Formats: sequence, structure tokens, C-alpha cells
Amino acid sequence: MKIKTALIIVGTRPEVIKMAPVVAQLKATSGWSVRVCFTGQHEDLGMQMLDWWGIEIDARCSIMEEHQGLNLLLSKALVAIDAVLEEQAPDIVLVQGDTTSCLAGAMAAFQRKIPVAHVEAGLRTNNKYAPFPEEINRRLVSRLADIHFAPTEQNKHALEKEGIPKEQIFVTGNPVIDALYMCKERIDERSNPEIRQLLGWLQPDKKTLLVTAHRRENISHGLSELTEALLDLVTLHDLQIVLPVHPNPEVKAVLEGHLGNSEHIYLSESLGYESFVWLMNYSDILLTDSGGIQEEAPSLHKPVLVMREETERTEAVEAGTVALIGMNAEAIKSSVSNLLTNRDAYQEMSERVNPYGDGQAAKKIVSILAGKLNYRYYPKA
Repeated sequence: MKIKTALIIVGTRPEVIKMAPVVAQLKATSGWSVRVCFTGQHEDLGMQMLDWWGIEIDARCSIMEEHQGLNLLLSKALVAIDAVLEEQAPDIVLVQGDTTSCLAGAMAAFQRKIPVAHVEAGLRTNNKYAPFPEEINRRLVSRLADIHFAPTEQNKHALEKEGIPKEQIFVTGNPVIDALYMCKERIDERSNPEIRQLLGWLQPDKKTLLVTAHRRENISHGLSELTEALLDLVTLHDLQIVLPVHPNPEVKAVLEGHLGNSEHIYLSESLGYESFVWLMNYSDILLTDSGGIQEEAPSLHKPVLVMREETERTEAVEAGTVALIGMNAEAIKSSVSNLLTNRDAYQEMSERVNPYGDGQAAKKIVSILAGKLNYRYYPKA
């Protein structure tokens, strides 16, 4: 049997988390040679995740520099990934999600007529500026990819509406749920210094609100609305808040400037994945502008309030596992307060079924890949 080479391109922390189960499944499947390219889009956080999962990288790019724009980032990623493709000569390239690394990987592979598989395909807000630039990144990758692994039926239908052939689309669930379950089995509170530090601050008799905020479109005004709401919430309720601060300097400056002196709000550094999964499981409510948390937290039976006007994960809203509340101080306060004081509302959200799968996505993806690579419509340069 001829060995197939799969090149997996990751650049950010979420990409590493979501592709780790796919990497593991490919390596455990005969007939595959697996190569991993790390673009360094999230240099420190990405390497932290790669180390935690025990993933060795075969190619490492350096595309980040301070204050560079998106166009420069994309151009550098294209050049760097093209050199990796020249060296590795893979049979197929796997990209994940909606980042610049994802778009550059798909585009570079397409230019060399190497088949592209897109994991987490078909998510749409239908607003090209929300999220920015991720919505358009996803749409462009859909035009370039040959195999589309859609987390849900709704994602599949979105791709079909855009003219993607049905035989190229597969509903698999999202491998982030695989990663979540794998991580839960590995958590050891005693040996994890971040968890021990959190336990030293957290009071077990208080409700816990976990907050994350980093979206580019929320920096200029939204973060001020958030900080106002959080300061009011800790005066209204017997509440403790944990907020891992994103390393973006603009985000960090606003959050630390407004919240740094509150004894009820714990501003931590960005947490490792194991610590963050533990914290999600410990917390009562999650307040976020993240995409991944909308997928993960419902599997832990935690209500998720999303500080965005639109989401590309609309099936979570329809399933009732998350609520879209916007980045407005009054809306944040009323939504959190309702879940803290209304037991029925809390149970209604926390008991809904997660629409993003059962933790078997990686197995489905690898099984499909084995058969699809033989199709004639994948030209190889």
C-alpha cells in the first residue's frame, strides 16, 4: 500500500487544539505519513499547545512581527508555506477554521494543485466584517478546498447554497469536542501550577463567571462596555470573575486599566488548555466573544453568553446552548443576572444537547480522507 503524506498546517492556539485529535488519529492509522507545519501566528501560545499535546513539528515558519497589517501577514504566510510545500511534497494539505494561516495554507496548496481538506467548514455569519477578517477567510477557503468537513448539517447546507458539490461535503462534528474529552481525562489538579493558583484565589461558596474577550472588532468600544458591566455585576451579586487576559497589547491595556484594582475580578495570564478546560468546568457561566467556547462549553453543561451581534455558530443559538447578547453593558448585566437568579433559565440552557458532536469527529475525518484521496477530481501537480 502506498503511503500518503498529509501536511497539517496550524498557526494559532485554537487551530492546534482542534487539529490535535486529527493528528493523533492519522498517526494511529496505517498508510499515512503525517507532517505538521506551524506558522507561528500565535508563537508562544501555539508552541505551548503543541508541547502539551506532544506534537512534534516538521516545519516552522516565522511570520509575526509587531504592528504588521493583515496584508503583510498573509503575504509572509503564503511565501513561508509555499517553501514548506516544496520541501514536503504532501499528497494532501489539511487546514482548520478561519485564520490567516488557514487561508494562506489553502491558497498555497491550490497554487501547487495539491488537494486541500478544510476542517470546520461552512460556518457563516453572512456579514463580511463580522467576524473580521475570519468570515471572508472561511469563504475563500471554501472556494479553494476539495474536501469540506462540516461540523453540522447547517454548515453543510451553507456550503451547498454556495455551489460546493455535495459529494465533497461531510458532516463530522467538530474535533474540538474530541479534544475537550481527551483533555478532561488528563487533568491533574495537583500537578498543574495554574490550577493550584486559581484554587488559591477562588472561593468555593461563590458563583463563578468566566470571561474571555479578544475580538478585533470589540477592542475600540466593546471592551469598555464589558468592563463597566463586570464592575457593576460584582457589586450586584455575590460573584467572582476570572478573566484570562489575551496577550494583544490593546486588549491587555484596557482590561488591566479598568479592572486591575477589583478584588472580585481575577485577571490571569492566558491559561494553558488543561487549566482552561478545568476552569470552564468549574465555572457557573461563561461570557465570551470566542468562537471555540461556543462549541466546547455546552459539552460541559455550562450556559454561554456571547458578546457579539452575530455568530457563525448559529446552530448553537438555535439549540439553546448559547445566547447572543451583544457587547453592551446593560445587556451583559441583565443576561448574567438572569442566569444567576433564575434557576429555570439556567437549567434550560445547561441541559441542552451540544450540536457540535460526540467526540468522534477525528475518526470520521480520517476515515473519509482514506477514500477521498483516490478520486480523480483531485489533480496533483
